[in-house]
Amino acid sequence: MTLKGKEIILGVTGSIAAYKAVYLLRELVRLGAGVSVVLTEHAQKFVGPLTFRTLSGRPVLSDLFDPQTDAAVEHVELAARCHALVVAPATANLLAKAAHGIADDFLTTLLLATQAPVLVVPAMDGAMWDHPAVAANVATLRSRGVGVLEPDLGELASGLAGKGRLPEIDAILEALHRLLSPVRDLSGERVLVTAGPTREPLDPVRYFSNRSSGKMGNALALAALRRGAEVVLVSGPTSLTPPPGAVFVPVGTAEEMREAVLQHLPSATIVIKAAAVADYRPKESNAVKLKSKQEGLTLTLAPTPDILKEVEARKGEQFVVGFAAETHDVKRNAREKLESKRIDLMVANDVSQSGIGFEADDNQVTLLDRWGGVIDLPRMPKLQVANAVLDRILALRAQMPANVRR
Repeated sequence: MTLKGKEIILGVTGSIAAYKAVYLLRELVRLGAGVSVVLTEHAQKFVGPLTFRTLSGRPVLSDLFDPQTDAAVEHVELAARCHALVVAPATANLLAKAAHGIADDFLTTLLLATQAPVLVVPAMDGAMWDHPAVAANVATLRSRGVGVLEPDLGELASGLAGKGRLPEIDAILEALHRLLSPVRDLSGERVLVTAGPTREPLDPVRYFSNRSSGKMGNALALAALRRGAEVVLVSGPTSLTPPPGAVFVPVGTAEEMREAVLQHLPSATIVIKAAAVADYRPKESNAVKLKSKQEGLTLTLAPTPDILKEVEARKGEQFVVGFAAETHDVKRNAREKLESKRIDLMVANDVSQSGIGFEADDNQVTLLDRWGGVIDLPRMPKLQVANAVLDRILALRAQMPANVRR
């Protein structure tokens, strides 16, 4: 992510989470943004202006009529030139003022004056977040197009646990990125993505799996979210954090992945099967650990469910994409898989090549569609590959006759 050339207003209100706004500011500046910080009177009780001024390199704004600050009386000009206004943390009081159009300080005046996208990041006690008045104010703001990020679950300043924590900095940055994203061509779509490996247990300690890191599937989920889609990410075990905003369904075995995919299939409009599902599992899984240092071990394997084939058999109007990880005859093997599964698009890559595919940050793929099209993409980061795949899905779907599906 880069915010180079972007002008951001960071509003900070009187919450104990105000100290986290310092870390957010640091990341915004690191990403290249020019940041003007606006503190409410109560915010300054938690973190002083000097901290924000040091990190932003700009005067901190708080008093609408401060004669010592030239920008204080130029709130309209400041509101006009910003690319986004972020309030983090946002108290229940700020939500109420913003929802009802009250402008009694610098920050709330900016909220009324700006035409830029607004992201509000609440932080408060769980009981306050659950209050009907707060819920109504959030609904009002969202109905006007204001982005309101859901608070996290966890331990609160009161010592209680509940929903009310300020979301993690990465989640706020991701929400801001989507707010600023010019491409929203997947709005109204529901994308079902699978990612990662499956683990087929041999005993309570050992399992069969593969080298899939889940990076490609996570990149697809992230790209779809940024382009406006609702996303369900069904993932096998990985070390990755799911993209903020995705409905995340963790699974272990191929059968668990099958159940999750079929559960979410009816509501999906696009299905992308990027997971590396194990083809076989031990026919019997031992309840206790097998003893080591035996002379030898003979295992009987059984096939796992063919999820992609079952998706094709059960789908309606969904556009279905599969992945083929090959080590030789990549295009021929991928075309055979495309035809045997009867899906719409196959993404093939040569996993024998170093630096691409499994566990790598880059990928180099070929896109083969059921109408005979073949597109070879150069090596690029997996997020760029993900966007190229989404571009191809939209292009193919746009040129499909209305009666081509079934």
